[in-house]
Amino acid sequence: MKQIITFLFATGLCGLLATGCQEEYKTYSEGEYVMFPDSVSLNMVLENQEYFPVPVSTTKACDYDRTFGVEVIDQGSTAIEGLHYRLASNTITIPAGKRSAEVLVHGNYENFEPSDTLQFTLKLVMPEQLKWDLYQDQTRVRMLKGCTFHIEDFTGWCVVTSTFLQSYPGVENTSIQRLIYSEQDPTDPTSIILQDWLFTGYDVKISFDAEDLSLPLVSMPEDQVMSDELSVFGQINGDNKILVTNSPNYYSFFDSCAGNVKLWSYVYVYNMGTPVGTVGTFYNIMEWVSDEEADRLVREDGMQKHGGPDL
Repeated sequence: MKQIITFLFATGLCGLLATGCQEEYKTYSEGEYVMFPDSVSLNMVLENQEYFPVPVSTTKACDYDRTFGVEVIDQGSTAIEGLHYRLASNTITIPAGKRSAEVLVHGNYENFEPSDTLQFTLKLVMPEQLKWDLYQDQTRVRMLKGCTFHIEDFTGWCVVTSTFLQSYPGVENTSIQRLIYSEQDPTDPTSIILQDWLFTGYDVKISFDAEDLSLPLVSMPEDQVMSDELSVFGQINGDNKILVTNSPNYYSFFDSCAGNVKLWSYVYVYNMGTPVGTVGTFYNIMEWVSDEEADRLVREDGMQKHGGPDL
């Protein structure tokens, strides 16, 4: 239901708004506006998050508080107020001497599905002379679920799909997919070890940066050995080691909701520390599955387990 919020005034504010911010004449100049600085506000809804802010700006500071109403526009919304979100208040106040304020929104984490992108519109309720055509008195608030990161969710059986195996299967691989096992790095709580990642006998490590779940990045330490050259290329070009790290040209991400990692890897060859050449940049998707699903993949799809606690 569309919620109409009456424009509110602090004590004595009505007269001040009518006469403006200048101390002597108290009149609005034509250059004074209040606005949402962005027409779209993209936000992550996180577990145990009290509120996320939607910023409001003004072009001038005043020597008193200014309070405005905030209206929710239902038209075009896919989020339901009270179910998916709620506002901390139906007003915002720009404090004296300041040029910004925030509409605080609480996202109901439990009511979001991992694939949801829900949205609604906020509108400022204020005098017409404060509106600026270059900006907006409305903003579309979009919300994505940011699932809580638990490194344990990225341990166990994992299906790896790699374009490297498409180009260089070596003598071992008959598919671009492998069923491997991962475990938490005992020396680093933010990293996991991928056993037999693309080739048997060669484990690699990836690290998770979960500080900012709006930018959930993964990385690989440099100079990790992912295979020998002879069994993959059929010849030795360097010191018989194929090295790998994350690509410096593309972001690599993890998705806590879906339980996967999308990794751009940079593959290269050295000879006693001297660069020999670049093999290329390859895309890898790692998807974690349950023990039962891993057994089904072996039984029904003919996949072979690599690594694991019993191997």
